[in-house]
Amino acid sequence: MPRILVVDDSAVDRRFVGGLLAREGRYQVEFAEDGSQALAQMRQSAPPDLIVTDLQMPNRNGLELVAAVRMHHAEVPVILMTGHGSEALAVEALQRGATGYVPKPQLGERLVEAVDEALAMSRADRTYDRLISCLARCSFAFEIDSDPSLIDPLVDLVQQMVAGMKLTDATGRFRVGAALKEALLNAVYRGNLEISFQEMQAARVSLLEGKEENLFLRRRSEPPYSDRKIFVDVTIDAHEAHFVVRDQGPGFNPASLPTAGQPGSLDPQTGRGLILMRAFMDEISFNDRGNVVTLIKRREAA
Repeated sequence: MPRILVVDDSAVDRRFVGGLLAREGRYQVEFAEDGSQALAQMRQSAPPDLIVTDLQMPNRNGLELVAAVRMHHAEVPVILMTGHGSEALAVEALQRGATGYVPKPQLGERLVEAVDEALAMSRADRTYDRLISCLARCSFAFEIDSDPSLIDPLVDLVQQMVAGMKLTDATGRFRVGAALKEALLNAVYRGNLEISFQEMQAARVSLLEGKEENLFLRRRSEPPYSDRKIFVDVTIDAHEAHFVVRDQGPGFNPASLPTAGQPGSLDPQTGRGLILMRAFMDEISFNDRGNVVTLIKRREAA
């Protein structure tokens, strides 16, 4: 059973987050009051499988905790709980090594999903690690349908390549996969299927209610959406990983995107995935039409 360490100086918030996770019956939940206590517990026993932490805490805050975990336990994903007004600090934490975030007002709806995704990605299959470590360079191109079930296998493959060629550590490998996944999800839903944030939320409710008919399935089965493809070009060598994701949707105006640290920039309606891509990659750029995104991750210094 995965061990989840919840770090928050508020006893009320600890109980709330712990309750959300415990009711799933799939996690062993542990607690710490701040970053210093969390690190002390990790020194005394085996590291947890994942950390969920608040940002604003005494003694050692979430930003300092992220930096310490990246240095000493790079294989442990860290998910931030962000409050209003913490955008700049959260972006800095993402840049230092956090693997994701959930706004506090949305914990009830999104925390378990974020935890499951982080745990699944951190357990990515390493069957081919030995063979991949022999690679000097790889380049491949995919042309895939707008089918979300194809995204995780593609991301897993890329993570194996990045890890095998030792471009980054375990945390960095997760971050590359998370950024690429956001780019692919945007290409499928926002690009090819032209589904807005509000429509995505409404369709998600339908799925949770067990309804077979929903906007995702309808769009994937009717033209022009059903005829569109996602084109993915990947090149990885000893120096960098280069990803180009292109959809066949109408695109958008890249100038409308919020900048990192700007108030409201962590709101999913204004580009949560884009903020993660910016934080996790060394470079990210769009074409003028907004239907092609290029992501670059350079080799990290040893």
